[in-house]
Amino acid sequence: MDVSTVSRSLNGSYGIHRDTREKVLAIAARLNYRPNRVARNLVTGRSHTVGLIVSDIRNPFFAEVVRGAEDAACEAGCEIVLCNADLDSGKQARYVQSLLDKRVDGILMNSVGGLDRPQQEQLALSGIPVVLLNRPRSGSNFSTVTADNQEGGYLAGEHLAKLGHRKVAYLSGPRDHGNMRERARGLIRALTATPGAVAPIVLRAPHNFRGGYEMASAILARHPDVTALFAANDTIAFGAIRALIDAGRPAPRHMSVIGFDNVELASVSGPPLTTVHQPKYEMGRAAMEMIIQATAMQGPHLPEHRILGVKLVERESCAAPRNGSAI
Repeated sequence: MDVSTVSRSLNGSYGIHRDTREKVLAIAARLNYRPNRVARNLVTGRSHTVGLIVSDIRNPFFAEVVRGAEDAACEAGCEIVLCNADLDSGKQARYVQSLLDKRVDGILMNSVGGLDRPQQEQLALSGIPVVLLNRPRSGSNFSTVTADNQEGGYLAGEHLAKLGHRKVAYLSGPRDHGNMRERARGLIRALTATPGAVAPIVLRAPHNFRGGYEMASAILARHPDVTALFAANDTIAFGAIRALIDAGRPAPRHMSVIGFDNVELASVSGPPLTTVHQPKYEMGRAAMEMIIQATAMQGPHLPEHRILGVKLVERESCAAPRNGSAI
Protein backbone atom coordinates (compact mmCIF):
# COMPACT_ATOMS: atom_id res chain seq x y z
CA MET A 1 0.00 0.00 0.00
CA ASP A 2 1.58 3.32 -1.07
CA VAL A 3 1.84 6.51 0.97
CA SER A 4 -0.79 8.39 -1.03
CA THR A 5 -3.38 5.66 -0.42
CA VAL A 6 -2.69 5.77 3.32
CA SER A 7 -2.91 9.56 3.34
CA ARG A 8 -6.16 9.62 1.40
CA SER A 9 -7.63 6.95 3.65
CA LEU A 10 -6.78 8.92 6.81
CA ASN A 11 -8.17 12.13 5.31
CA GLY A 12 -11.43 10.51 4.17
CA SER A 13 -10.74 11.45 0.56
CA TYR A 14 -12.94 10.29 -2.29
CA GLY A 15 -11.97 7.21 -4.35
CA ILE A 16 -10.70 4.92 -1.58
CA HIS A 17 -12.40 1.55 -1.22
CA ARG A 18 -14.21 1.10 2.08
CA ASP A 19 -12.23 -2.03 2.98
CA THR A 20 -8.93 -0.24 2.34
CA ARG A 21 -9.96 2.75 4.46
CA GLU A 22 -11.10 0.53 7.33
CA LYS A 23 -7.82 -1.40 7.22
CA VAL A 24 -5.74 1.80 7.33
CA LEU A 25 -7.82 3.24 10.18
CA ALA A 26 -7.52 0.02 12.16
CA ILE A 27 -3.72 0.03 11.82
CA ALA A 28 -3.59 3.74 12.75
CA ALA A 29 -5.67 3.06 15.87
CA ARG A 30 -3.43 0.14 16.88
CA LEU A 31 -0.32 2.31 16.50
CA ASN A 32 -2.03 5.23 18.30
CA TYR A 33 -1.32 7.39 15.25
CA ARG A 34 -2.50 11.01 15.22
CA PRO A 35 -2.30 13.14 12.05
CA ASN A 36 0.13 16.04 12.21
CA ARG A 37 -2.28 18.94 11.79
CA VAL A 38 0.49 21.51 11.59
CA ALA A 39 2.08 19.70 8.66
CA ARG A 40 -1.30 19.37 6.97
CA ASN A 41 -1.93 23.07 7.42
CA LEU A 42 1.36 23.86 5.69
CA VAL A 43 0.24 21.82 2.68
CA THR A 44 -3.33 23.16 2.50
CA GLY A 45 -2.50 26.73 3.51
CA ARG A 46 -5.32 26.67 6.08
CA SER A 47 -5.19 26.47 9.87
CA HIS A 48 -8.88 25.60 10.33
CA THR A 49 -8.93 28.09 13.21
CA VAL A 50 -10.78 31.39 13.46
CA GLY A 51 -9.96 34.17 15.88
CA LEU A 52 -12.83 35.62 17.90
CA ILE A 53 -12.10 38.86 19.75
CA VAL A 54 -14.67 40.13 22.25
CA SER A 55 -14.43 43.46 24.03
CA ASP A 56 -15.38 42.24 27.53
CA ILE A 57 -15.91 38.56 28.34
CA ARG A 58 -17.65 39.52 31.61
CA ASN A 59 -20.59 40.88 29.63
CA PRO A 60 -23.11 37.98 29.39
CA PHE A 61 -24.07 39.21 25.92
CA PHE A 62 -20.96 37.51 24.57
CA ALA A 63 -21.79 34.08 25.99
CA GLU A 64 -24.59 33.64 23.46
CA VAL A 65 -22.64 35.26 20.63
CA VAL A 66 -19.69 32.93 21.21
CA ARG A 67 -22.01 29.92 21.44
CA GLY A 68 -23.51 30.70 18.04
CA ALA A 69 -20.08 31.21 16.48
CA GLU A 70 -18.70 28.05 18.08
CA ASP A 71 -21.59 25.89 16.86
CA ALA A 72 -21.09 27.09 13.29
CA ALA A 73 -17.33 26.59 13.51
CA CYS A 74 -17.69 23.08 14.91
CA GLU A 75 -20.04 22.05 12.11
CA ALA A 76 -17.45 23.27 9.59
CA GLY A 77 -14.57 21.41 11.26
CA CYS A 78 -12.98 24.61 12.57
CA GLU A 79 -11.83 25.70 15.98
CA ILE A 80 -12.08 29.07 17.71
CA VAL A 81 -9.29 31.02 19.41
CA LEU A 82 -11.14 33.23 21.89
CA CYS A 83 -9.51 36.54 22.90
CA ASN A 84 -10.77 39.00 25.50
CA ALA A 85 -9.71 42.60 24.82
CA ASP A 86 -11.03 43.71 28.23
CA LEU A 87 -12.14 47.12 26.85
CA ASP A 88 -8.47 47.89 26.11
CA SER A 89 -7.66 48.99 22.55
CA GLY A 90 -3.95 48.23 23.06
CA LYS A 91 -4.71 44.68 24.17
CA GLN A 92 -7.03 44.30 21.18
CA ALA A 93 -4.24 45.36 18.80
CA ARG A 94 -1.87 42.79 20.34
CA TYR A 95 -4.46 40.05 19.91
CA VAL A 96 -4.97 40.99 16.27
CA GLN A 97 -1.23 40.68 15.65
CA SER A 98 -1.06 37.39 17.54
CA LEU A 99 -3.92 35.91 15.51
CA LEU A 100 -2.31 37.01 12.26
CA ASP A 101 0.98 35.42 13.40
CA LYS A 102 -0.92 32.19 14.04
CA ARG A 103 -2.24 32.36 10.47
CA VAL A 104 -5.88 31.99 11.42
CA ASP A 105 -8.32 31.59 8.55
CA GLY A 106 -10.35 34.63 9.60
CA ILE A 107 -11.13 37.01 12.44
CA LEU A 108 -14.50 37.73 13.98
CA MET A 109 -14.27 40.87 16.10
CA ASN A 110 -16.47 42.82 18.48
CA SER A 111 -13.97 45.64 18.68
CA VAL A 112 -13.36 47.85 21.71
CA GLY A 113 -13.72 50.94 19.55
CA GLY A 114 -13.64 51.98 15.93
CA LEU A 115 -10.64 50.60 14.07
CA ASP A 116 -8.20 53.33 13.06
CA ARG A 117 -6.71 53.51 9.57
CA PRO A 118 -3.46 51.58 10.36
CA GLN A 119 -5.48 48.76 11.95
CA GLN A 120 -7.81 48.59 8.97
CA GLU A 121 -4.86 48.49 6.59
CA GLN A 122 -3.13 45.76 8.63
CA LEU A 123 -6.20 43.54 8.51
CA ALA A 124 -6.88 44.27 4.84
CA LEU A 125 -3.30 43.40 3.85
CA SER A 126 -3.54 40.07 5.70
CA GLY A 127 -5.90 38.82 3.00
CA ILE A 128 -8.09 36.92 5.48
CA PRO A 129 -11.82 37.56 5.88
CA VAL A 130 -12.79 39.82 8.77
CA VAL A 131 -16.31 40.20 10.17
CA LEU A 132 -17.11 43.02 12.60
CA LEU A 133 -19.85 42.39 15.14
CA ASN A 134 -22.09 45.17 16.39
CA ARG A 135 -20.57 47.69 14.01
CA PRO A 136 -22.59 49.63 11.45
CA ARG A 137 -21.61 49.43 7.81
CA SER A 138 -18.82 51.89 7.14
CA GLY A 139 -16.28 52.75 4.48
CA SER A 140 -14.08 49.75 5.31
CA ASN A 141 -13.96 46.55 3.27
CA PHE A 142 -14.91 44.34 6.21
CA SER A 143 -18.15 42.40 6.49
CA THR A 144 -20.50 43.29 9.33
CA VAL A 145 -23.23 41.63 11.37
CA THR A 146 -25.32 43.82 13.61
CA ALA A 147 -28.78 44.19 15.07
CA ASP A 148 -31.03 47.03 13.97
CA ASN A 149 -29.69 49.32 16.67
CA GLN A 150 -31.54 52.46 15.62
CA GLU A 151 -34.84 50.60 15.62
CA GLY A 152 -34.01 49.22 19.07
CA GLY A 153 -33.36 52.71 20.40
CA TYR A 154 -36.62 53.87 18.89
CA LEU A 155 -38.55 51.03 20.54
CA ALA A 156 -37.04 51.92 23.92
CA GLY A 157 -37.85 55.61 23.54
CA GLU A 158 -41.36 54.90 22.28
CA HIS A 159 -42.07 52.62 25.25
CA LEU A 160 -40.89 55.21 27.77
CA ALA A 161 -42.86 57.97 26.01
CA LYS A 162 -46.05 55.93 26.09
CA LEU A 163 -45.60 55.48 29.85
CA GLY A 164 -45.46 59.25 30.22
CA HIS A 165 -41.72 59.91 30.52
CA ARG A 166 -40.61 63.20 29.01
CA LYS A 167 -37.09 63.61 30.39
CA VAL A 168 -34.87 60.60 29.77
CA ALA A 169 -31.15 59.95 30.25
CA TYR A 170 -29.17 57.73 27.91
CA LEU A 171 -26.32 55.82 29.59
CA SER A 172 -23.83 55.05 26.84
CA GLY A 173 -20.33 53.75 26.29
CA PRO A 174 -17.43 55.52 24.56
CA ARG A 175 -18.26 57.94 21.76
CA ASP A 176 -16.67 55.80 19.02
CA HIS A 177 -19.10 52.89 19.50
CA GLY A 178 -21.19 53.10 16.35
CA ASN A 179 -23.89 50.72 17.56
CA MET A 180 -24.48 52.84 20.67
CA ARG A 181 -24.66 55.98 18.54
CA GLU A 182 -27.35 54.31 16.46
CA ARG A 183 -29.32 53.44 19.60
CA ALA A 184 -29.10 57.10 20.66
CA ARG A 185 -30.41 58.19 17.26
CA GLY A 186 -33.40 55.89 17.61
CA LEU A 187 -34.11 57.19 21.12
CA ILE A 188 -33.93 60.80 19.94
CA ARG A 189 -36.24 60.04 17.01
CA ALA A 190 -38.85 58.59 19.36
CA LEU A 191 -38.64 61.47 21.83
CA THR A 192 -38.73 64.07 19.06
CA ALA A 193 -42.07 62.64 17.97
CA THR A 194 -43.44 62.92 21.54
CA PRO A 195 -45.15 66.20 22.56
CA GLY A 196 -43.51 67.71 25.62
CA ALA A 197 -40.43 65.49 25.53
CA VAL A 198 -36.96 67.03 25.60
CA ALA A 199 -33.67 65.84 24.14
CA PRO A 200 -32.18 63.05 26.25
CA ILE A 201 -29.28 63.70 28.59
CA VAL A 202 -26.34 61.59 27.36
CA LEU A 203 -23.68 60.27 29.72
CA ARG A 204 -20.65 58.22 28.68
CA ALA A 205 -18.54 55.76 30.66
CA PRO A 206 -17.11 52.26 30.24
CA HIS A 207 -20.02 50.10 29.08
CA ASN A 208 -19.90 47.72 32.04
CA PHE A 209 -21.54 47.33 35.46
CA ARG A 210 -19.33 49.90 37.13
CA GLY A 211 -19.93 52.42 34.35
CA GLY A 212 -23.69 51.96 34.71
CA TYR A 213 -23.47 52.44 38.46
CA GLU A 214 -21.45 55.64 38.13
CA MET A 215 -23.65 57.14 35.41
CA ALA A 216 -26.88 56.45 37.31
CA SER A 217 -25.38 57.96 40.44
CA ALA A 218 -24.44 61.07 38.46
CA ILE A 219 -27.98 61.39 37.11
CA LEU A 220 -29.44 61.18 40.62
CA ALA A 221 -27.04 63.87 41.84
CA ARG A 222 -27.26 66.31 38.92
CA HIS A 223 -30.60 65.76 37.18
CA PRO A 224 -33.36 65.09 39.73
CA ASP A 225 -36.04 65.72 37.11
CA VAL A 226 -35.03 62.70 34.99
CA THR A 227 -37.65 59.97 35.28
CA ALA A 228 -36.19 57.18 33.13
CA LEU A 229 -32.84 55.71 32.14
CA PHE A 230 -32.14 53.98 28.83
CA ALA A 231 -28.96 51.91 29.17
CA ALA A 232 -26.98 51.10 26.02
CA ASN A 233 -26.68 47.48 27.16
CA ASP A 234 -28.07 45.26 29.91
CA THR A 235 -24.81 45.24 31.88
CA ILE A 236 -24.99 49.04 32.17
CA ALA A 237 -28.64 48.68 33.20
CA PHE A 238 -27.73 46.23 35.98
CA GLY A 239 -25.19 48.72 37.33
CA ALA A 240 -27.78 51.51 37.17
CA ILE A 241 -30.37 49.43 39.02
CA ARG A 242 -27.82 48.72 41.76
CA ALA A 243 -27.04 52.43 42.10
CA LEU A 244 -30.75 53.24 42.43
CA ILE A 245 -31.15 50.61 45.14
CA ASP A 246 -28.12 51.90 47.06
CA ALA A 247 -29.53 55.43 46.85
CA GLY A 248 -32.86 54.30 48.27
CA ARG A 249 -34.65 55.07 44.99
CA PRO A 250 -35.26 51.67 43.40
CA ALA A 251 -36.70 51.00 39.97
CA PRO A 252 -39.38 51.35 38.83
CA ARG A 253 -41.00 53.18 41.78
CA HIS A 254 -38.59 56.12 41.62
CA MET A 255 -36.93 55.67 38.22
CA SER A 256 -37.67 53.50 35.20
CA VAL A 257 -34.79 51.57 33.63
CA ILE A 258 -34.68 49.93 30.21
CA GLY A 259 -31.76 47.99 28.76
CA PHE A 260 -30.56 46.60 25.46
CA ASP A 261 -29.53 42.98 24.65
CA ASN A 262 -31.96 40.80 26.63
CA VAL A 263 -29.29 38.63 28.21
CA GLU A 264 -30.50 35.64 30.21
CA LEU A 265 -29.99 37.41 33.55
CA ALA A 266 -32.41 40.17 32.52
CA SER A 267 -35.41 37.97 33.33
CA VAL A 268 -34.24 37.28 36.90
CA SER A 269 -32.74 40.63 37.92
CA GLY A 270 -34.42 42.67 40.63
CA PRO A 271 -36.65 43.95 39.18
CA PRO A 272 -36.80 41.89 35.97
CA LEU A 273 -35.43 44.16 33.27
CA THR A 274 -37.42 45.62 30.41
CA THR A 275 -35.01 45.51 27.48
CA VAL A 276 -34.58 45.39 23.73
CA HIS A 277 -33.89 41.87 22.49
CA GLN A 278 -31.24 41.34 19.84
CA PRO A 279 -30.60 37.83 18.43
CA LYS A 280 -27.19 37.21 19.98
CA TYR A 281 -26.78 33.52 19.09
CA GLU A 282 -27.89 34.16 15.52
CA MET A 283 -25.43 37.06 15.19
CA GLY A 284 -22.49 34.92 16.27
CA ARG A 285 -23.54 32.07 14.01
CA ALA A 286 -24.10 34.32 11.00
CA ALA A 287 -20.71 35.99 11.42
CA MET A 288 -18.89 32.66 11.61
CA GLU A 289 -20.74 31.31 8.58
CA MET A 290 -19.69 34.40 6.61
CA ILE A 291 -16.04 33.78 7.49
CA ILE A 292 -16.27 30.09 6.58
CA GLN A 293 -17.90 30.87 3.23
CA ALA A 294 -15.35 33.55 2.42
CA THR A 295 -12.48 31.21 3.31
CA ALA A 296 -13.86 28.50 1.05
CA MET A 297 -13.81 30.91 -1.91
CA GLN A 298 -9.97 31.05 -1.79
CA GLY A 299 -9.83 34.40 -3.48
CA PRO A 300 -11.06 37.99 -3.32
CA HIS A 301 -14.48 38.32 -1.74
CA LEU A 302 -16.91 41.20 -1.47
CA PRO A 303 -17.91 42.37 2.02
CA GLU A 304 -21.33 41.26 3.20
CA HIS A 305 -23.56 43.19 5.59
CA ARG A 306 -26.39 41.70 7.62
CA ILE A 307 -28.80 43.55 9.90
CA LEU A 308 -30.91 41.40 12.21
CA GLY A 309 -34.23 42.48 13.69
CA VAL A 310 -34.92 43.46 17.31
CA LYS A 311 -37.97 43.55 19.58
CA LEU A 312 -38.98 45.06 22.90
CA VAL A 313 -39.34 42.71 25.88
CA GLU A 314 -41.51 44.28 28.58
CA ARG A 315 -40.84 43.25 32.19
CA GLU A 316 -41.07 45.10 35.51
CA SER A 317 -38.32 47.75 35.54
CA CYS A 318 -40.41 50.44 33.83
CA ALA A 319 -43.55 52.24 35.03
CA ALA A 320 -45.30 55.58 34.60
CA PRO A 321 -43.49 58.44 36.37
CA ARG A 322 -44.86 59.45 39.75
CA ASN A 323 -46.58 62.81 39.30
CA GLY A 324 -44.26 63.47 36.35
CA SER A 325 -41.21 63.36 38.60
CA ALA A 326 -38.50 60.84 39.45
CA ILE A 327 -38.81 61.81 43.12
